[in-house]
Amino acid sequence: MTQIPPQFWSRPAVAAALAECDLPAILEEVRQAHGWTQAQLAEAVGYSQSWVSKVIRGRQPLTVDQVREISIRVGVPLHLLRFGVRGDDVPTKRREFGKTLALTALAGVALPKRPDVDATTVATLTSITGAQRRLEATTPARELARGAVAHVDLASRILGRAARSPYADDVRAGLSEAAGFAAWVHADMHDTGSARLYYRRAIDSARQADNTLLAAYMIGSLAAFEIDADDPLIGLSLLVRARQEIGDRPPATARAWLSSIEALGHATARNEVAARQVLATAEAAVQASERAAAPPWPWVFPFDGAKLAGYRALVMVRLGRPEEAVAAFNESLSSAQPGVKQRGVLMTEIATAKAMSRHYEEALHLASNALAVGTTYGSERVLHRVKTFRRSYRGPMSDTLRSFDERLQTTLL
Repeated sequence: MTQIPPQFWSRPAVAAALAECDLPAILEEVRQAHGWTQAQLAEAVGYSQSWVSKVIRGRQPLTVDQVREISIRVGVPLHLLRFGVRGDDVPTKRREFGKTLALTALAGVALPKRPDVDATTVATLTSITGAQRRLEATTPARELARGAVAHVDLASRILGRAARSPYADDVRAGLSEAAGFAAWVHADMHDTGSARLYYRRAIDSARQADNTLLAAYMIGSLAAFEIDADDPLIGLSLLVRARQEIGDRPPATARAWLSSIEALGHATARNEVAARQVLATAEAAVQASERAAAPPWPWVFPFDGAKLAGYRALVMVRLGRPEEAVAAFNESLSSAQPGVKQRGVLMTEIATAKAMSRHYEEALHLASNALAVGTTYGSERVLHRVKTFRRSYRGPMSDTLRSFDERLQTTLL
């Protein structure tokens, strides 16, 4: 066998292959250096040509012993692969090489060429976000947060590969959805800084995708978040931008949803006249949306009368109208059953309305149930609402209140 000159191993391509333990790339470089055909390479390593072809194409996984054997036969210096000949290799290095090889062996040792981004890639990204959303209703946010953030990072890396692909805008939209979900999870954890960060990323990605409807949805979601955080003026200004984004003729579902959020913003700012006017606009939009065949994406479910009733109830709580709030809550809950954590939020709102009506025992019972939901499902958002209820409570001291306070303090400690 012709000896390979020492400087061969310092060539950039060879050095990179050695650093990555990429034996198929090394074999191809060796074959070219010798001027061999693939059949001659197969003869040198002692395997069939079809087997060697599979190795070079990344289709044939290799064991550590096979790497050692083939390297010796074609003259690859084993010390450059960072493990010695049989009997004198260092166990720690051998284990480390084994770990590296195990990670790449499933792909045939070589790092294969990344596949093109296509419609299947986009569908997979959005399906992952959909699955995460289904889990969110009954899963503590802290258990979902790491996966949600990892999915945003994954979508970002795929976008880097898809920059010049015809599917680039679809990937950007998928990234926007993933970031929007990550924002929602952090909002449930009451991590407001991270929630705002991911909402901004969701908005930017939607705009880069040139998807005005998705951008408006994400801006509206951020507006709802700010209103929920008791900053209605920022929320209302964001809603103006959402409407600018969506244009003069938005779908009825979008108009109903944005108007409902706006009504809640005005109510939080104690502007009853504006809140009631916008609720009327939302009601007209709901009637129009119910005549439509299906809600436009990214709205997955129709914004119907039950959902509007839920917003009306929240508006009336903010406006200090307990009778109207309870009636609206009853209308909403008779037609729709929200997820467990959302029920916890609603229970605190109904408890506030009951306390306004001086039904103190009933209010404390609802707040206690909400506390149980917040504790069981690790929802800081629900727990924050329970604490807000307690701060606003003006009822008499009672055994029920003492029991509630004890449970709340135990939970916080």
